[in-house]
Amino acid sequence: MKKRSTPSIHTAVLLGLCFLLAGHPGTFGTQPDSSPAFHITDPLLGEYIRTALDSNPSIQTAFARYRAALQKIPQQTALPDPTVTFGRFLRSVETREGPQLSTLTLSQRFPWFGKLDLKGKIAVKRAASHYQLFRAREREIAADVKRAFYDVAYLDRALDLVKEEQSLLDHYEELAQARYASGEGHQQEVIRIQSEISRTMSRLELLRQQRHSTAARLNSLLDQAPEKPVPRLLLSAPQKVTLNLEELYALGARHRQELKGAMDRIEAREQGIELAKKSFWPDVTLSAGTVNVGGLPARDLLPAPRPGGGKNAYNISVGINIPLQRHKYRAELMEAAENLIAERSTYRELRNRIQLTIRDLAVRIQTLWRQMDLFERVLIPQTREALRSAESGYQNGQLGALELLDSERALLETQVLQARYEADYLQALAGMEQAVGTRYPGPGEER
Repeated sequence: MKKRSTPSIHTAVLLGLCFLLAGHPGTFGTQPDSSPAFHITDPLLGEYIRTALDSNPSIQTAFARYRAALQKIPQQTALPDPTVTFGRFLRSVETREGPQLSTLTLSQRFPWFGKLDLKGKIAVKRAASHYQLFRAREREIAADVKRAFYDVAYLDRALDLVKEEQSLLDHYEELAQARYASGEGHQQEVIRIQSEISRTMSRLELLRQQRHSTAARLNSLLDQAPEKPVPRLLLSAPQKVTLNLEELYALGARHRQELKGAMDRIEAREQGIELAKKSFWPDVTLSAGTVNVGGLPARDLLPAPRPGGGKNAYNISVGINIPLQRHKYRAELMEAAENLIAERSTYRELRNRIQLTIRDLAVRIQTLWRQMDLFERVLIPQTREALRSAESGYQNGQLGALELLDSERALLETQVLQARYEADYLQALAGMEQAVGTRYPGPGEER
């Protein structure tokens, strides 16, 4: 597995911002975070997440868009290109110093005070928003890797349980064959057990197919070939977490990358209003030029040329554009104001959606924990005891194969469902980590 390169990516981010934003101190309201931390329940899961952060195409796409947005900053803060104008008189203008032959003028337009600075601040905020989208994509992919990992681990647990069931059924078949050979049992019991063995083999095949598909999904998140083998994965023992909705809402408001990006866009829109206000002010153009003056020719009937004749003339000028189309600039200002209203509404909608997600996940985590606790304390012991009683009754001839198979099937289904709840619980924790935008549960939050 290749070495993770994400730290170098974030180093490049910091260096790039320091260089590009040197002329805009304090404009990058949302400073880049350090490398993202995740709650890891298995060392192999940690390796998978690091590989995904290195290789996943959608993460690389988001990072490239962020880097592209950074390149907008020098574009927006640079002065317009100067203009050089060369003119040639088709009919030279005769002066007492000599004929004017050509002109050469250099012009530079200077936007009104503060326009370039505001454009730079807007570009910075937009780049910051793209950065937060990149970080949010990292969180999303990490959560997807966890979900796929836990699905594969669940299927591996289910396969183990069904294989155990198959071994147990083979043992029951031997008992039934022996009972039938001794005249104590019936052939129908042997047939029922064999039918159950066939059903188990079919279920094994279905689980194997599901594992192949889920492993391919995991490989896809890692940008690897779908057929690449995925080793047997284990479900980590779930740990109970403390849940406080107000604290979780505060975590989401403070760390959720999409909210940070939305706030950056709001600030960019606020700067856009200030920039639109400056559209009512003119830009200034400074020009400097020269006129190429030819010397006077010597003629017999004319006096000798004056000393200094034929010297070039020079000039400077100052010009402004006249913003007469006031309705256009008012419309630009109204557009900027409406965009700000839209961004603020988007922020509130996103915040509400995040809080709803956190609440739903908190309820799901609590419900799953209660279900797992019920299975561990009550259902699993009861079904195991029922199977032991059925096995004893079958061996003593007090129960038939049908009752034995019912008890065996109940234990299997209970164990498989328990494994599914455990995987769902771990996936819900992964979803909560994505919802709050930071490591969850954090240090000391498990008990």
